Amino acid sequence: MLSKLSSFALKGIEGYKVDVETDVGNGLPHFEIVGLADTAIKESKERVHAAIKNSAFDYPIKRVTVNLAPADIKKEGSLFDLPIAISILACNEENKIKNEKKYVYLGELSFDGGVKKVKGVLPLLISARQLGYKKFIIPKENEVEASFIEGIEVYPVSSLRETVDFLKGEKEIEMVKTCKFEDIVKNEYMGLDFSNVKGQHVAKRALEIAAAGGHNLLMIGPPGSGKSMLAKSFPTILPDLTFEEALEVTKIHSIAGILDLKEGIVSQRPFRSPHHTTTTIALTGGGMHSKPGEISMADNGVLFLDEFPEYSRQSIETLRQPLEDGVITVARNNQTITYPANFTLIVSLNPCPCGNYGSKEKECTCSAAAINKYLSKLSGPIMDRIDIHVEVGNVTYQQLKSEEKEESSQTIKERVDRARNIQLERFKNEKIYCNAKMNVPQTRKYCKLDEDGEKILRNAFDRLKLSARAHDKILKVARTIADLDGSENIKASHVAEAISYRTLDRKYWQN
Repeated sequence: MLSKLSSFALKGIEGYKVDVETDVGNGLPHFEIVGLADTAIKESKERVHAAIKNSAFDYPIKRVTVNLAPADIKKEGSLFDLPIAISILACNEENKIKNEKKYVYLGELSFDGGVKKVKGVLPLLISARQLGYKKFIIPKENEVEASFIEGIEVYPVSSLRETVDFLKGEKEIEMVKTCKFEDIVKNEYMGLDFSNVKGQHVAKRALEIAAAGGHNLLMIGPPGSGKSMLAKSFPTILPDLTFEEALEVTKIHSIAGILDLKEGIVSQRPFRSPHHTTTTIALTGGGMHSKPGEISMADNGVLFLDEFPEYSRQSIETLRQPLEDGVITVARNNQTITYPANFTLIVSLNPCPCGNYGSKEKECTCSAAAINKYLSKLSGPIMDRIDIHVEVGNVTYQQLKSEEKEESSQTIKERVDRARNIQLERFKNEKIYCNAKMNVPQTRKYCKLDEDGEKILRNAFDRLKLSARAHDKILKVARTIADLDGSENIKASHVAEAISYRTLDRKYWQN
């Protein structure tokens, strides 16, 4: 007999339909899976066999052939266990399974017949819904993740026996109730607060501008000046995630297997801080199965790279595409996948290996060659793609012991939100949401300067020998400063402040 059921598989963050076709015919007992299946799928025959027997069903002592169509696309993972088992059982009329073709099945089986969680349920369900599928049977452990998708019927199951009883009409399974994203969003980000950071008003101002306009930022200063603390406080002033952003982030985290299944959705902007020994593949994504890397897992959030020059030159240069395009393309032998990588980059570094170059308090012990070698990993194209450069000095004893209250993250966030709302209104027909994402025509349209502003920028362009990209970065940052100021037009003072955030690379990286 022949049985045909529907399932879905992932390619990147998008799902595609997979037909699970099972033929149970006469011949010597044998179980074969075809259709470009990976090792995890080929091993499913042992899991399926044990799950059927241990669920008190009769396993056919015949030739069983399973085809996963389309057969020309490589398929990965263990999510086909459940549809394979159901399709085998459906071939036996004695099991009286009905209406099995109405559902899309996802789930891994254990030897005792339990249905275990799988990765990527959210993107799979969204893709299936877009193709018109409405009814799904998934593992119970994934039900919270599925509850944020409207317009579909999702039935969570714990075992193969429960699934079969449901299909036979002998058991009722309560459909997953839809949750509202607004009901679960946390009002406070679980991170450091800017009120705990003493001094560093220039750096705080730069971070506020970065948050308001979505700009990338570089902090350079001696060890212990608070660069890491400032970076870890940065997410607390970012605008709240929208539902669309949360879905995109959750897709990536679900595929990577780091999603908290109790939460079901990512409700706060991610903050990823990989160590400088992280490999290039771990940063960009890829490997045997082309999984998302740190760059993609920071999507719609923050990627913080501490001790930036300590990363390999190759890892640093791989940032160029995502910083420019907002995506990262992972090419491997058997496939090429593009993942979202729309993050805010925050990097920190010391001015030299010992950290004291340029310090008034301590003497630098590094040679000129050592300093040049340390900073030379940061190429001109990378520096040009970082909008704001700020110097972070040591905090004085008086600042540490001061009783004066520092501004809280909530106060700064209120200003950031006001500036972002201005940008959302400005770009409502442009398909972007912040100043940093403007292309060249949009920059020319929305960043017009008066005569004084043009004069200041022209002088800076000639004196600092800026590139065309750096010129546009200054305009975008000036536009953000004007938005924070509530000004419709970019003033000369806004341009001057924006230029001040482009001078450090000429101090430390002489052309």
